[in-house]
Amino acid sequence: MKLSPLATVTAALPREPRPRSRSRRLAARLGALTGLLAILAVGPGRADTLPPLQDYVGTYADGPGRTLELVAGDELFAVEDEAKYRLQRVGPDAFVNAGGQRIAFPRNAAGQVSGFELGGERHARLSTTVAAATVALLRPRPAGQDAPADYHYRPPADLHDGIAVGDIAASDLGLASAEAIVRGVLDGSYPDVDSVLLYQRGHLVLEEYFYGYSAERTHQLRSATKSVVGALAGIAVDRGALPGTDVPVPPLLGYSRLAHADPRKSAITLNDLLTMSSGLDCDDHNANSPGREEAIYERPDWVKAVLDLPLVAEPGRHGAYCSGGVAVVGRATERAVQQPLPDFAQARLFGPLGMARSDWRWNYALDNTNREYAQIHLRPRDMLKFGLLYAQGGRWQGQQLISASWVEASLQRQSEVEGTDYGYFWWRPWLNVPTPRGAQRVTMNAAQGNGGQKIYLVPQYQLVAVFTGSNYNAEGTPPNRIMSRIVLPALIAAAVPAH
Repeated sequence: MKLSPLATVTAALPREPRPRSRSRRLAARLGALTGLLAILAVGPGRADTLPPLQDYVGTYADGPGRTLELVAGDELFAVEDEAKYRLQRVGPDAFVNAGGQRIAFPRNAAGQVSGFELGGERHARLSTTVAAATVALLRPRPAGQDAPADYHYRPPADLHDGIAVGDIAASDLGLASAEAIVRGVLDGSYPDVDSVLLYQRGHLVLEEYFYGYSAERTHQLRSATKSVVGALAGIAVDRGALPGTDVPVPPLLGYSRLAHADPRKSAITLNDLLTMSSGLDCDDHNANSPGREEAIYERPDWVKAVLDLPLVAEPGRHGAYCSGGVAVVGRATERAVQQPLPDFAQARLFGPLGMARSDWRWNYALDNTNREYAQIHLRPRDMLKFGLLYAQGGRWQGQQLISASWVEASLQRQSEVEGTDYGYFWWRPWLNVPTPRGAQRVTMNAAQGNGGQKIYLVPQYQLVAVFTGSNYNAEGTPPNRIMSRIVLPALIAAAVPAH
Protein backbone atom coordinates (compact mmCIF):
# COMPACT_ATOMS: atom_id res chain seq x y z
CA MET A 1 0.00 0.00 0.00
CA LYS A 2 2.00 2.97 -1.23
CA LEU A 3 1.40 5.98 0.96
CA SER A 4 4.45 8.08 0.28
CA PRO A 5 7.44 8.03 -2.04
CA LEU A 6 9.60 8.27 1.07
CA ALA A 7 7.83 5.48 2.92
CA THR A 8 8.76 2.34 1.02
CA VAL A 9 8.27 0.69 -2.31
CA THR A 10 7.12 -2.40 -0.48
CA ALA A 11 4.46 -0.94 1.82
CA ALA A 12 1.36 -3.11 2.20
CA LEU A 13 -1.87 -4.06 3.93
CA PRO A 14 -0.54 -7.25 5.46
CA ARG A 15 -1.97 -9.98 7.54
CA GLU A 16 -0.13 -10.86 10.71
CA PRO A 17 1.23 -12.59 12.91
CA ARG A 18 3.75 -13.19 10.12
CA PRO A 19 4.09 -9.46 9.39
CA ARG A 20 5.44 -8.50 6.03
CA SER A 21 5.53 -5.80 3.44
CA ARG A 22 4.43 -6.53 -0.09
CA SER A 23 7.35 -8.92 -0.32
CA ARG A 24 8.49 -10.03 3.11
CA ARG A 25 11.61 -11.83 1.89
CA LEU A 26 12.66 -8.92 -0.31
CA ALA A 27 12.02 -6.44 2.50
CA ALA A 28 14.17 -8.49 4.88
CA ARG A 29 17.04 -8.55 2.37
CA LEU A 30 16.66 -4.84 1.70
CA GLY A 31 16.62 -4.14 5.41
CA ALA A 32 19.88 -6.01 5.92
CA LEU A 33 21.40 -4.26 2.88
CA THR A 34 20.21 -0.88 4.14
CA GLY A 35 21.95 -1.40 7.46
CA LEU A 36 25.18 -2.41 5.72
CA LEU A 37 24.99 0.60 3.41
CA ALA A 38 24.51 2.87 6.39
CA ILE A 39 27.59 1.49 8.14
CA LEU A 40 29.72 1.66 5.00
CA ALA A 41 28.53 5.13 3.98
CA VAL A 42 28.57 6.87 7.34
CA GLY A 43 31.36 4.89 8.94
CA PRO A 44 32.69 5.13 12.48
CA GLY A 45 33.63 8.58 13.63
CA ARG A 46 31.74 10.40 10.86
CA ALA A 47 28.32 10.75 12.50
CA ASP A 48 29.33 13.93 14.34
CA THR A 49 30.30 15.60 11.06
CA LEU A 50 26.96 14.97 9.34
CA PRO A 51 24.34 17.72 9.03
CA PRO A 52 21.82 17.71 11.90
CA LEU A 53 18.53 15.95 11.21
CA GLN A 54 16.72 19.21 11.91
CA ASP A 55 18.01 20.45 8.54
CA TYR A 56 15.48 18.18 6.77
CA VAL A 57 12.40 18.89 8.89
CA GLY A 58 9.49 20.44 7.04
CA THR A 59 6.58 20.00 4.68
CA TYR A 60 7.25 18.74 1.15
CA ALA A 61 5.24 18.36 -2.04
CA ASP A 62 4.09 14.81 -2.68
CA GLY A 63 2.14 14.65 -5.91
CA PRO A 64 -0.83 16.75 -7.03
CA GLY A 65 -2.65 18.21 -4.06
CA ARG A 66 -0.73 16.13 -1.52
CA THR A 67 2.04 16.84 0.94
CA LEU A 68 4.18 14.87 3.36
CA GLU A 69 6.14 15.92 6.40
CA LEU A 70 9.61 15.07 7.64
CA VAL A 71 10.13 15.15 11.37
CA ALA A 72 13.25 14.44 13.41
CA GLY A 73 13.88 12.81 16.75
CA ASP A 74 16.69 10.34 17.23
CA GLU A 75 16.00 9.41 13.59
CA LEU A 76 14.37 11.04 10.59
CA PHE A 77 10.80 10.03 9.76
CA ALA A 78 8.55 10.61 6.78
CA VAL A 79 4.91 11.14 7.80
CA GLU A 80 1.86 10.95 5.56
CA ASP A 81 -1.75 10.36 6.59
CA GLU A 82 -0.48 10.07 10.20
CA ALA A 83 1.72 7.10 9.28
CA LYS A 84 5.42 7.46 10.00
CA TYR A 85 8.27 5.65 8.28
CA ARG A 86 11.92 5.60 9.34
CA LEU A 87 14.56 6.87 6.92
CA GLN A 88 18.07 5.49 7.31
CA ARG A 89 20.95 7.93 6.90
CA VAL A 90 23.63 6.71 4.45
CA GLY A 91 25.71 9.84 4.08
CA PRO A 92 25.64 13.64 4.00
CA ASP A 93 22.21 14.72 2.72
CA ALA A 94 21.41 11.12 1.73
CA PHE A 95 19.03 8.55 3.20
CA VAL A 96 17.34 5.33 2.12
CA ASN A 97 13.77 4.23 2.78
CA ALA A 98 12.62 0.78 3.85
CA GLY A 99 12.50 -0.30 0.21
CA GLY A 100 16.19 0.50 -0.25
CA GLN A 101 15.62 3.56 -2.47
CA ARG A 102 18.13 6.37 -2.12
CA ILE A 103 16.77 9.82 -1.23
CA ALA A 104 18.95 12.86 -1.86
CA PHE A 105 18.37 16.30 -0.32
CA PRO A 106 19.78 19.08 -2.55
CA ARG A 107 20.54 22.47 -1.05
CA ASN A 108 20.10 25.98 -2.43
CA ALA A 109 22.71 28.70 -2.71
CA ALA A 110 22.15 29.62 0.92
CA GLY A 111 22.94 26.07 2.01
CA GLN A 112 19.36 25.23 2.99
CA VAL A 113 17.63 21.98 2.00
CA SER A 114 15.32 22.84 -0.90
CA GLY A 115 13.59 19.50 -1.41
CA PHE A 116 14.30 15.84 -1.97
CA GLU A 117 14.97 13.72 -5.03
CA LEU A 118 13.77 10.15 -5.37
CA GLY A 119 13.59 7.95 -8.43
CA GLY A 120 14.42 10.84 -10.75
CA GLU A 121 11.63 13.04 -9.38
CA ARG A 122 12.10 16.28 -7.48
CA HIS A 123 9.83 17.16 -4.55
CA ALA A 124 10.02 20.76 -3.34
CA ARG A 125 10.26 21.75 0.29
CA LEU A 126 7.24 23.95 0.96
CA SER A 127 8.06 25.05 4.51
CA THR A 128 10.32 24.28 7.44
CA THR A 129 7.40 23.63 9.79
CA VAL A 130 5.30 20.57 10.59
CA ALA A 131 2.01 20.11 12.43
CA ALA A 132 2.03 19.67 16.20
CA ALA A 133 0.21 16.34 15.75
CA THR A 134 3.10 15.15 13.60
CA VAL A 135 5.65 16.06 16.27
CA ALA A 136 3.56 14.15 18.81
CA LEU A 137 4.06 10.95 16.77
CA LEU A 138 7.68 10.84 17.98
CA ARG A 139 7.02 10.40 21.71
CA PRO A 140 4.69 7.95 23.46
CA ARG A 141 3.52 10.72 25.77
CA PRO A 142 4.44 14.36 26.38
CA ALA A 143 7.53 15.17 28.41
CA GLY A 144 6.83 14.66 32.09
CA GLN A 145 4.37 11.87 31.35
CA ASP A 146 6.60 9.57 29.33
CA ALA A 147 8.66 7.86 32.02
CA PRO A 148 7.43 4.37 32.96
CA ALA A 149 7.44 5.34 36.62
CA ASP A 150 5.01 8.16 35.87
CA TYR A 151 2.19 5.78 34.93
CA HIS A 152 -0.72 5.28 37.32
CA TYR A 153 -3.69 3.21 36.20
CA ARG A 154 -7.14 4.77 35.85
CA PRO A 155 -10.27 2.84 34.82
CA PRO A 156 -11.68 3.81 31.41
CA ALA A 157 -14.26 6.59 31.34
CA ASP A 158 -17.91 5.68 30.93
CA LEU A 159 -18.90 7.43 27.71
CA HIS A 160 -22.43 5.93 27.67
CA ASP A 161 -21.66 4.53 24.22
CA GLY A 162 -22.84 0.99 24.85
CA ILE A 163 -19.47 -0.18 26.21
CA ALA A 164 -19.54 -1.10 29.90
CA VAL A 165 -16.40 -0.15 31.82
CA GLY A 166 -14.71 -1.59 34.87
CA ASP A 167 -11.54 -1.71 36.95
CA ILE A 168 -8.80 -4.02 35.71
CA ALA A 169 -7.99 -4.95 39.30
CA ALA A 170 -11.37 -6.69 39.47
CA SER A 171 -10.80 -8.58 36.20
CA ASP A 172 -8.79 -11.71 35.47
CA LEU A 173 -6.03 -9.52 34.05
CA GLY A 174 -5.09 -7.71 37.24
CA LEU A 175 -3.45 -4.34 37.80
CA ALA A 176 0.02 -5.71 37.07
CA SER A 177 -1.00 -6.38 33.47
CA ALA A 178 -1.97 -2.75 32.86
CA GLU A 179 1.26 -1.51 34.39
CA ALA A 180 3.40 -3.94 32.38
CA ILE A 181 1.73 -3.01 29.09
CA VAL A 182 1.86 0.76 29.48
CA ARG A 183 5.35 0.85 30.93
CA GLY A 184 6.53 -1.41 28.11
CA VAL A 185 5.15 1.03 25.54
CA LEU A 186 6.72 3.99 27.34
CA ASP A 187 10.16 2.40 27.67
CA GLY A 188 10.23 1.21 24.07
CA SER A 189 9.87 -2.51 24.71
CA TYR A 190 6.72 -2.39 22.56
CA PRO A 191 7.42 0.37 20.03
CA ASP A 192 4.91 2.45 18.13
CA VAL A 193 1.76 1.20 19.87
CA ASP A 194 -0.81 3.97 19.50
CA SER A 195 -3.65 2.52 21.59
CA VAL A 196 -4.51 -0.49 23.75
CA LEU A 197 -8.06 -1.45 24.74
CA LEU A 198 -8.80 -4.63 26.71
CA TYR A 199 -12.38 -5.79 27.23
CA GLN A 200 -12.69 -8.79 29.53
CA ARG A 201 -15.72 -10.49 31.07
CA GLY A 202 -18.13 -7.81 29.87
CA HIS A 203 -16.16 -4.68 30.75
CA LEU A 204 -13.60 -2.41 29.14
CA VAL A 205 -10.89 -2.47 31.80
CA LEU A 206 -7.93 -0.86 30.02
CA GLU A 207 -7.95 2.05 27.57
CA GLU A 208 -4.67 3.84 26.94
CA TYR A 209 -3.47 6.09 24.11
CA PHE A 210 -0.01 7.12 22.99
CA TYR A 211 1.78 9.26 20.38
CA GLY A 212 -0.86 11.98 20.44
CA TYR A 213 -3.84 9.69 19.85
CA SER A 214 -7.03 9.84 21.90
CA ALA A 215 -10.45 8.24 22.18
CA GLU A 216 -11.89 10.73 19.67
CA ARG A 217 -9.16 10.47 17.05
CA THR A 218 -9.54 7.98 14.21
CA HIS A 219 -6.76 5.63 13.16
CA GLN A 220 -6.14 3.97 9.82
CA LEU A 221 -6.98 0.27 9.86
CA ARG A 222 -4.96 -0.94 6.88
CA SER A 223 -5.92 -4.57 6.19
CA ALA A 224 -8.31 -4.76 9.14
CA THR A 225 -10.59 -2.95 6.67
CA LYS A 226 -11.06 -6.33 4.98
CA SER A 227 -13.04 -7.65 7.95
CA VAL A 228 -15.41 -4.68 7.71
CA VAL A 229 -15.98 -5.38 4.00
CA GLY A 230 -16.69 -9.01 4.91
CA ALA A 231 -19.28 -7.91 7.45
CA LEU A 232 -21.05 -5.73 4.89
CA ALA A 233 -21.13 -8.59 2.39
CA GLY A 234 -22.66 -10.73 5.13
CA ILE A 235 -25.36 -8.16 5.84
CA ALA A 236 -26.15 -8.04 2.11
CA VAL A 237 -26.48 -11.84 2.10
CA ASP A 238 -28.67 -11.74 5.22
CA ARG A 239 -30.98 -9.23 3.52
CA GLY A 240 -31.22 -11.28 0.33
CA ALA A 241 -29.48 -8.68 -1.82
CA LEU A 242 -26.71 -11.19 -2.47
CA PRO A 243 -28.14 -14.69 -2.99
CA GLY A 244 -25.50 -16.42 -0.85
CA THR A 245 -21.85 -17.40 -0.71
CA ASP A 246 -22.21 -19.80 -3.64
CA VAL A 247 -23.31 -17.02 -6.02
CA PRO A 248 -20.87 -16.51 -8.96
CA VAL A 249 -19.57 -12.97 -8.63
CA PRO A 250 -18.16 -11.92 -12.07
CA PRO A 251 -21.59 -12.02 -13.77
CA LEU A 252 -22.88 -9.56 -11.14
CA LEU A 253 -20.39 -6.86 -12.09
CA GLY A 254 -21.53 -5.92 -15.59
CA TYR A 255 -18.32 -6.32 -17.58
CA SER A 256 -18.97 -7.40 -21.17
CA ARG A 257 -15.48 -8.78 -21.73
CA LEU A 258 -12.61 -9.89 -19.51
CA ALA A 259 -9.03 -10.58 -20.46
CA HIS A 260 -7.61 -14.11 -20.25
CA ALA A 261 -10.98 -15.63 -21.05
CA ASP A 262 -11.61 -18.81 -19.11
CA PRO A 263 -15.03 -20.37 -18.43
CA ARG A 264 -13.99 -21.01 -14.83
CA LYS A 265 -13.79 -17.26 -14.18
CA SER A 266 -17.52 -16.78 -14.42
CA ALA A 267 -17.93 -19.43 -11.71
CA ILE A 268 -15.75 -17.69 -9.07
CA THR A 269 -18.04 -17.45 -6.05
CA LEU A 270 -18.39 -15.04 -3.19
CA ASN A 271 -17.06 -17.81 -0.96
CA ASP A 272 -13.93 -18.11 -3.11
CA LEU A 273 -13.24 -14.39 -2.77
CA LEU A 274 -14.00 -14.14 0.95
CA THR A 275 -11.58 -16.99 1.64
CA MET A 276 -8.77 -15.64 -0.58
CA SER A 277 -9.04 -18.67 -2.87
CA SER A 278 -10.29 -17.19 -6.17
CA GLY A 279 -7.63 -19.00 -8.20
CA LEU A 280 -6.68 -15.75 -9.96
CA ASP A 281 -3.02 -14.78 -10.29
CA CYS A 282 -3.34 -12.39 -7.38
CA ASP A 283 -0.75 -12.74 -4.62
CA ASP A 284 0.41 -9.64 -2.77
CA HIS A 285 3.53 -11.47 -1.58
CA ASN A 286 4.70 -12.62 -4.99
CA ALA A 287 6.71 -9.94 -6.80
CA ASN A 288 5.94 -11.68 -10.10
CA SER A 289 2.17 -11.79 -9.62
CA PRO A 290 0.34 -9.36 -11.93
CA GLY A 291 -2.37 -9.13 -9.29
CA ARG A 292 -0.15 -7.95 -6.44
CA GLU A 293 -1.70 -4.91 -4.86
CA GLU A 294 0.86 -2.30 -5.93
CA ALA A 295 0.13 -3.27 -9.54
CA ILE A 296 -3.65 -3.30 -9.12
CA TYR A 297 -3.73 0.04 -7.30
CA GLU A 298 -2.23 1.81 -10.31
CA ARG A 299 -5.08 0.69 -12.58
CA PRO A 300 -8.09 2.91 -13.45
CA ASP A 301 -10.56 0.18 -12.38
CA TRP A 302 -9.29 -2.11 -9.63
CA VAL A 303 -12.19 -4.53 -9.90
CA LYS A 304 -11.80 -5.12 -13.63
CA ALA A 305 -8.03 -5.34 -13.23
CA VAL A 306 -8.51 -8.22 -10.79
CA LEU A 307 -11.05 -10.04 -12.94
CA ASP A 308 -8.82 -9.59 -15.99
CA LEU A 309 -6.09 -11.67 -14.33
CA PRO A 310 -5.35 -15.17 -15.59
CA LEU A 311 -6.41 -18.15 -13.52
CA VAL A 312 -3.51 -20.09 -12.03
CA ALA A 313 -5.50 -22.46 -9.82
CA GLU A 314 -8.94 -23.98 -9.66
CA PRO A 315 -11.24 -21.55 -7.79
CA GLY A 316 -11.78 -22.61 -4.20
CA ARG A 317 -8.71 -24.84 -4.03
CA HIS A 318 -5.74 -22.68 -2.99
CA GLY A 319 -5.45 -19.68 -0.67
CA ALA A 320 -3.26 -16.68 -1.59
CA TYR A 321 -3.30 -13.25 0.03
CA CYS A 322 -5.10 -11.05 -2.50
CA SER A 323 -6.13 -7.54 -1.50
CA GLY A 324 -7.64 -7.00 -4.94
CA GLY A 325 -10.27 -9.64 -4.25
CA VAL A 326 -11.61 -7.47 -1.43
CA ALA A 327 -12.35 -4.73 -3.95
CA VAL A 328 -14.32 -7.26 -6.01
CA VAL A 329 -16.41 -8.25 -2.96
CA GLY A 330 -16.99 -4.59 -2.08
CA ARG A 331 -18.12 -3.67 -5.59
CA ALA A 332 -20.41 -6.71 -5.80
CA THR A 333 -21.96 -5.69 -2.47
CA GLU A 334 -22.47 -2.10 -3.66
CA ARG A 335 -24.23 -3.26 -6.81
CA ALA A 336 -26.37 -5.72 -4.89
CA VAL A 337 -27.59 -3.20 -2.30
CA GLN A 338 -27.65 -0.31 -4.82
CA GLN A 339 -25.74 1.98 -2.47
CA PRO A 340 -22.15 3.16 -2.16
CA LEU A 341 -20.48 0.90 0.39
CA PRO A 342 -19.82 3.68 2.96
CA ASP A 343 -23.51 4.66 2.87
CA PHE A 344 -24.55 1.04 3.33
CA ALA A 345 -22.05 0.74 6.18
CA GLN A 346 -23.52 3.72 7.99
CA ALA A 347 -27.10 2.56 7.51
CA ARG A 348 -26.68 -1.11 8.41
CA LEU A 349 -23.56 -1.38 10.54
CA PHE A 350 -21.99 1.75 11.95
CA GLY A 351 -25.19 3.67 12.65
CA PRO A 352 -26.74 0.78 14.63
CA LEU A 353 -23.43 0.54 16.56
CA GLY A 354 -23.96 4.12 17.69
CA MET A 355 -21.46 5.75 15.34
CA ALA A 356 -22.21 9.07 13.64
CA ARG A 357 -21.12 9.56 10.03
CA SER A 358 -18.59 12.13 11.24
CA ASP A 359 -16.95 9.54 13.54
CA TRP A 360 -15.18 7.67 10.75
CA ARG A 361 -13.60 8.19 7.32
CA TRP A 362 -13.58 5.96 4.27
CA ASN A 363 -12.61 6.94 0.73
CA TYR A 364 -14.00 3.99 -1.24
CA ALA A 365 -13.19 4.96 -4.82
CA LEU A 366 -11.84 1.74 -6.35
CA ASP A 367 -9.47 3.32 -8.85
CA ASN A 368 -6.04 4.87 -9.11
CA THR A 369 -7.26 8.29 -7.97
CA ASN A 370 -7.61 6.91 -4.45
CA ARG A 371 -4.34 7.50 -2.61
CA GLU A 372 -5.82 6.21 0.64
CA TYR A 373 -6.23 2.82 -1.05
CA ALA A 374 -9.77 2.26 0.26
CA GLN A 375 -8.74 1.78 3.88
CA ILE A 376 -11.11 2.85 6.60
CA HIS A 377 -10.26 5.10 9.55
CA LEU A 378 -12.04 4.29 12.82
CA ARG A 379 -11.76 5.31 16.46
CA PRO A 380 -10.39 2.51 18.67
CA ARG A 381 -13.60 2.31 20.71
CA ASP A 382 -15.51 1.78 17.49
CA MET A 383 -13.07 -0.96 16.53
CA LEU A 384 -13.94 -2.52 19.88
CA LYS A 385 -17.65 -2.29 19.09
CA PHE A 386 -17.02 -4.10 15.83
CA GLY A 387 -15.09 -6.80 17.66
CA LEU A 388 -17.81 -7.15 20.28
CA LEU A 389 -20.40 -7.50 17.54
CA TYR A 390 -18.61 -10.61 16.29
CA ALA A 391 -17.87 -11.87 19.80
CA GLN A 392 -21.60 -11.64 20.54
CA GLY A 393 -22.71 -13.58 17.50
CA GLY A 394 -23.72 -10.52 15.46
CA ARG A 395 -25.87 -8.89 18.16
CA TRP A 396 -25.52 -5.39 19.55
CA GLN A 397 -27.75 -4.14 22.35
CA GLY A 398 -30.48 -6.65 21.55
CA GLN A 399 -30.43 -6.08 17.78
CA GLN A 400 -29.19 -8.73 15.35
CA LEU A 401 -27.04 -6.68 12.94
CA ILE A 402 -25.36 -9.67 11.27
CA SER A 403 -26.78 -13.19 11.32
CA ALA A 404 -25.22 -15.58 13.81
CA SER A 405 -24.62 -18.03 10.96
CA TRP A 406 -22.56 -15.47 9.02
CA VAL A 407 -20.48 -14.62 12.09
CA GLU A 408 -19.89 -18.30 12.80
CA ALA A 409 -18.83 -18.99 9.21
CA SER A 410 -16.58 -15.91 9.19
CA LEU A 411 -14.67 -17.03 12.27
CA GLN A 412 -14.33 -20.69 11.31
CA ARG A 413 -11.55 -22.15 9.19
CA GLN A 414 -12.62 -21.83 5.55
CA SER A 415 -9.20 -21.94 3.88
CA GLU A 416 -5.51 -21.65 4.61
CA VAL A 417 -3.51 -18.57 3.62
CA GLU A 418 0.26 -18.56 4.11
CA GLY A 419 0.08 -21.39 6.58
CA THR A 420 -2.60 -19.78 8.77
CA ASP A 421 -6.28 -20.71 8.98
CA TYR A 422 -8.57 -18.15 7.38
CA GLY A 423 -12.32 -17.48 7.53
CA TYR A 424 -14.31 -14.79 5.72
CA PHE A 425 -11.78 -11.93 5.77
CA TRP A 426 -10.93 -12.91 9.36
CA TRP A 427 -7.74 -14.69 10.41
CA ARG A 428 -7.49 -17.60 12.87
CA PRO A 429 -3.93 -17.16 14.18
CA TRP A 430 -2.46 -18.74 17.27
CA LEU A 431 0.21 -17.71 19.75
CA ASN A 432 2.52 -19.84 21.87
CA VAL A 433 2.18 -18.51 25.41
CA PRO A 434 4.82 -19.32 28.04
CA THR A 435 3.37 -20.62 31.31
CA PRO A 436 4.87 -22.33 34.37
CA ARG A 437 3.59 -25.61 32.92
CA GLY A 438 5.20 -25.01 29.54
CA ALA A 439 4.15 -23.29 26.35
CA GLN A 440 0.41 -23.25 25.70
CA ARG A 441 -1.05 -22.62 22.26
CA VAL A 442 -3.94 -20.14 22.23
CA THR A 443 -6.01 -19.84 19.06
CA MET A 444 -7.99 -16.68 18.42
CA ASN A 445 -9.72 -14.74 15.67
CA ALA A 446 -8.22 -11.54 14.39
CA ALA A 447 -8.95 -8.63 12.12
CA GLN A 448 -5.52 -7.18 11.50
CA GLY A 449 -3.44 -4.84 9.41
CA ASN A 450 0.06 -3.61 8.81
CA GLY A 451 1.54 -1.46 11.57
CA GLY A 452 -0.19 -3.23 14.47
CA GLN A 453 -3.90 -2.70 13.77
CA LYS A 454 -5.57 -5.54 15.67
CA ILE A 455 -8.95 -6.73 16.87
CA TYR A 456 -8.42 -10.02 18.71
CA LEU A 457 -11.29 -12.26 19.80
CA VAL A 458 -10.31 -14.84 22.44
CA PRO A 459 -13.63 -16.41 23.50
CA GLN A 460 -12.16 -18.96 25.91
CA TYR A 461 -11.02 -16.07 28.12
CA GLN A 462 -13.94 -13.74 27.31
CA LEU A 463 -11.48 -11.25 25.86
CA VAL A 464 -11.71 -8.73 23.05
CA ALA A 465 -8.49 -6.76 22.59
CA VAL A 466 -7.91 -3.78 20.30
CA PHE A 467 -4.57 -2.30 19.31
CA THR A 468 -3.60 0.41 16.87
CA GLY A 469 -0.03 1.16 15.93
CA SER A 470 2.50 2.78 13.65
CA ASN A 471 5.02 -0.05 13.42
CA TYR A 472 4.64 -0.18 9.63
CA ASN A 473 6.51 -2.62 7.42
CA ALA A 474 8.49 -4.01 10.37
CA GLU A 475 9.34 -7.58 11.22
CA GLY A 476 7.59 -8.58 14.43
CA THR A 477 4.44 -7.07 15.82
CA PRO A 478 4.30 -5.45 19.29
CA PRO A 479 0.62 -6.37 19.91
CA ASN A 480 1.42 -10.06 19.45
CA ARG A 481 4.23 -9.76 21.98
CA ILE A 482 1.98 -7.94 24.44
CA MET A 483 -0.63 -10.65 24.07
CA SER A 484 1.79 -13.57 24.44
CA ARG A 485 3.95 -12.07 27.20
CA ILE A 486 1.42 -10.20 29.36
CA VAL A 487 -2.28 -10.55 28.51
CA LEU A 488 -2.65 -14.26 27.83
CA PRO A 489 -0.31 -15.43 30.63
CA ALA A 490 -2.43 -13.46 33.11
CA LEU A 491 -5.66 -14.96 31.80
CA ILE A 492 -4.25 -18.49 31.73
CA ALA A 493 -3.01 -18.12 35.29
CA ALA A 494 -6.40 -16.83 36.44
CA ALA A 495 -8.09 -19.85 34.86
CA VAL A 496 -5.89 -22.39 36.67
CA PRO A 497 -7.72 -23.79 39.73
CA ALA A 498 -6.09 -23.02 43.05
CA HIS A 499 -4.64 -26.04 44.90
